[in-house]
Amino acid sequence: MNRIEHIALMAHYNQWMNRKVYDAAGTLTDEELALDRKAFFGSILGTLNHLMLGDTVWLKRFAEHPADFSALVPLRTIATPADLKQLAFANLGELSAHRTWLDQLIVDWANSLHESHLDQRLRYHNMRGVGAEKPFFGLLVHFFNHQTHHRGQVTTLLTQAGVDVGTTDLLALID
Repeated sequence: MNRIEHIALMAHYNQWMNRKVYDAAGTLTDEELALDRKAFFGSILGTLNHLMLGDTVWLKRFAEHPADFSALVPLRTIATPADLKQLAFANLGELSAHRTWLDQLIVDWANSLHESHLDQRLRYHNMRGVGAEKPFFGLLVHFFNHQTHHRGQVTTLLTQAGVDVGTTDLLALID
């Protein structure tokens, strides 16, 4: 598997797992979703919002890549989040609809990448405004790892709430 195939696999894994997580979360009440469970972002809803906000921040940075990815153009109308702990969507239905849209955008964008894009360096600013420049492929690895990390937290919170997400292993998508 080459790097482009790996990124496409991770985009599909992200979409698949988010659908499973959101379906599982949908079995809980609004109160259960908002309950402070002492996680990094408090509740299940808070953690799902963080994931969506983090993805938005990174995708908006990726949209600044010299390749000018057309698949990321729709992000221009979305404001860059000021705080990764904010509750951008207070209910699961609205968050889920946005997540579905964002995940399809990620898949479409991942499918538009070329090997030559991966070795370029990307200049961006972190949330505190400090500039950085890093290899694009490394940033993509971070992007997908961040998703997996926090989805793992959500699946733990769902399990503690009595909801089984089912299989979560990437292995399920590998031929």
